[in-house]
Amino acid sequence: MSSSGFTTCLWFDGRAEEAADYYLSVFKDGTIGRIGRYTDAGPGEPGSVMVVEFEINGQKFIGLNGGPQFTFSEAISFQIHCADEAEADYYHAELTKDGGEESDCGWVKDRFGLSWQVIPPGAIDLIGDHDPERAARATAAMLKMKKLDVAEMRRAADGFSG
Repeated sequence: MSSSGFTTCLWFDGRAEEAADYYLSVFKDGTIGRIGRYTDAGPGEPGSVMVVEFEINGQKFIGLNGGPQFTFSEAISFQIHCADEAEADYYHAELTKDGGEESDCGWVKDRFGLSWQVIPPGAIDLIGDHDPERAARATAAMLKMKKLDVAEMRRAADGFSG
């Protein structure tokens, strides 16, 4: 295997360049790379964008304009491990605006239908606590949430309600 790691290919229906620009507006550490265009060989319109390479937060992606045959599902998601609550608030807000939507347990879908898990610091530690009863209480609290509230998860883990 090459030492250059993995590249995630994301399938879009004609909106790959728009998506890449959007992700670079949300994640400030990013760049656009090469843009490949369809030729007379098809299957897309000659000159239209076929693929766009981009990188965000050190992760390489290719946006492919493959057509309407495939769409995203929650079976694949990207986790965003946030440095603090403000960062979690930022990503939750940015990814749900303009047609995005929040889901359960800190998951959101962006306007392209791609799923993200916005994880504030401490959340994973609480649901993975070495004390199974604390972990169960934190998990039960988390399962009732849309956006994760670590303070509330901690109160639940400690045995305090509401």
